[in-house]
Amino acid sequence: MRGAHGLLDPDGMAELPQLLEDLGADAWLLYDLGDHNPLAHRLLGLGKTTRRAFVLVPAEGEPRLLHHSIETSAWRQWRWDRVTYSSWQELDQELTRLLERVERVAMEYSPNSAVPMVDRVPAGVVEMVRARGVEVVSSGDLITAFHSRWSERGLELHRQAAGVVRETAMDAFRRAALAAGRDEPVGEAELMRWIERRLADRGLSEQVGCIVAIGSRASDPHYDPVGKGEPLKGGEMVLIDLWGAFPDGGIPADQTWMGILGAEPTPRMKEVWDAVRDARNGALEMLNERARAGAAVQGWEVDEKARSLLRARGLGEWSVHRLGHSIDSSLHGSGPNLDHLETRDERRLLTGVGFSVEPGVYIPGEIGVRSEVNVYWGPEGPEVTTPDPQEDLLRFPTS
Repeated sequence: MRGAHGLLDPDGMAELPQLLEDLGADAWLLYDLGDHNPLAHRLLGLGKTTRRAFVLVPAEGEPRLLHHSIETSAWRQWRWDRVTYSSWQELDQELTRLLERVERVAMEYSPNSAVPMVDRVPAGVVEMVRARGVEVVSSGDLITAFHSRWSERGLELHRQAAGVVRETAMDAFRRAALAAGRDEPVGEAELMRWIERRLADRGLSEQVGCIVAIGSRASDPHYDPVGKGEPLKGGEMVLIDLWGAFPDGGIPADQTWMGILGAEPTPRMKEVWDAVRDARNGALEMLNERARAGAAVQGWEVDEKARSLLRARGLGEWSVHRLGHSIDSSLHGSGPNLDHLETRDERRLLTGVGFSVEPGVYIPGEIGVRSEVNVYWGPEGPEVTTPDPQEDLLRFPTS
């Protein structure tokens, strides 16, 4: 997606030198073949391509393009210098010329594939660049700046979607509770389909989905019921995770809520819920503290903050997924994740990006609890875009 501005527009070109300096790189080298690198494909606004192409965007000077001679149409919008090749020998020769006087380039590469969403360039292509005496570093922060920032329209539609998602979750809980009170409980799968239809009816037609899990089934973070799933009976705790986006540039909203149908929470339910909520709030407070101090924050640090709070409650071993994922034009975006478990995400949270904060505790066969809100990192710092985040377990009467 385009954020505040695109890479190749004047504002983007003006911002790039400082970002490259931060990386210690002379240029950004974008590579693609047939959308194998979708990040470069989107940033360059390409149509269909079937041959290798390189775009060098230097800190100083104009971008330069190297593409196959049969793909002029795919690059018809390109307005700077270009060189074409036909044979592999010509490609080798022209790539050497393209990289003359370049010592270090940023590419969609992640050492040891530490950040998989950035690791898009084939190892062989990285070898081609290194063979010319050029060092390759990760373009992770460049992807954040030019691909994953939210546009003003995207933010506006996300806020609207967040309201719809919350309302739909509350309606779903009430529907399940009343059905349980009539001794006609709905199944997990039935309620999931109802949620998806309701989101679509309210205009969220893009990237729509949900999870409904009752009791111990919620201990599987990505639970998917078999057949009709379990009936949603009274007295049980239910997890509802749901998401969706408006079309035409909307950023998805993604939330998880925990409710009990017609009963008071047990001490164990409350114990685990309180720990998860406090981990979420602790992570949010850390973000606010860094913003007030004007200090940088990396994704892994926020995950570690929440994880340390769960460890202090004796629940750390049951927190089996990262704290949060990037959200951009995709529900699971290409910007920084809040992750010090599955990866160590050292990318900075730059102004204009968004992400989820969703600590969870998942004890197989016993209990699963998650609380998920979305955050937009705006000019004034973090904005929790989820309306009225949950502080206590929600209780829904069955009559």
